[in-house]
This record gives sequence, structure tokens and C-alpha cells, in this order.
Amino acid sequence: MAIPQVGAKAPDFSGETQSGETIRLKDFLGKPVVLFFYPKDDTSGCTVEACGFRDHHAAVLKSGAAVIGISPDPVKSHLKFATKFELPYPLLADPEKKVVSDYGVWVEKSMYGRKYMGVARTTFIVDAKGKIAQVFEKVKPEGHAEAVLAALKTLGG
Repeated sequence: MAIPQVGAKAPDFSGETQSGETIRLKDFLGKPVVLFFYPKDDTSGCTVEACGFRDHHAAVLKSGAAVIGISPDPVKSHLKFATKFELPYPLLADPEKKVVSDYGVWVEKSMYGRKYMGVARTTFIVDAKGKIAQVFEKVKPEGHAEAVLAALKTLGG
């Protein structure tokens, strides 16, 4: 499936977080939501990205937004990752790869000539009405949280 474009309705989802809580995107209507899709818990780039959102979490909340990290890893892996790095926001487990597919970020990748399926590191800002407000593709983990925070400010957050 293609990546939802700016102005499109964000695909709703439901899933379990590291705390065992079930969350849905529509639970967040009325405030912007940062959805960051990342490949794997406790790997170098994903840790840098997740910790960036941790370090800027208070500023994101102050802007009126919420943060949700999403990867195909199971709840147990998310719990270990969130605990180890004191991540204060939900990590949604997507082991069936439904959410990553709905958002068009489950893609064929290539490393050392070997092709495999994986998550393209991508972040979406969903506005208070549930529409895609901004898409960050081919995300570089360093400095990404700051870029997202700057985008939230331009949305009036």
C-alpha cells in the first residue's frame, strides 16, 4: 500500500502497547499525534530516534501533541526497550504488520545485495482532525525529534 499523503485521512489502527494497554488512533482525535515507525527495538538507529523523542517528550506534550512509536516487534520486546531507555510514550506492537502495511512503510529493502522486507523509517504527524499533516520519509535518527517538534510548532502547536 502507498504511503498516505498530506491531507489524506490517517488509517485508524488498534493495538497493544508495552504496558498491555490497547490504543487506537481515534482515541487521540482532538490533538495532533506523532506516529514514528521504526524497524527494530534496541538497535542503534532506533534507539537514537526513540531517545530523541524521549528527550523532547515534554516539549511535544507542551505543543499539545502525543507521540506513539510503532514497529513489528512484540509487546514483550517493546516493554524491555521502553524500560531500558525510560521511554515515556506508548510503543505499539504490530507483529502482524497490519499498521506498517496500512501506512505503506512495510517495504522491500536491500542490504549487501540481499533483499528482505522491513520497515522504512518514516514519521507521520496526524492533525487533530485525523488527517495526515506532514510526512517525514527516509528519516535520519539524529536530530529527527527536533525536526518533528519544529513542524508541530508550524501547525500551531
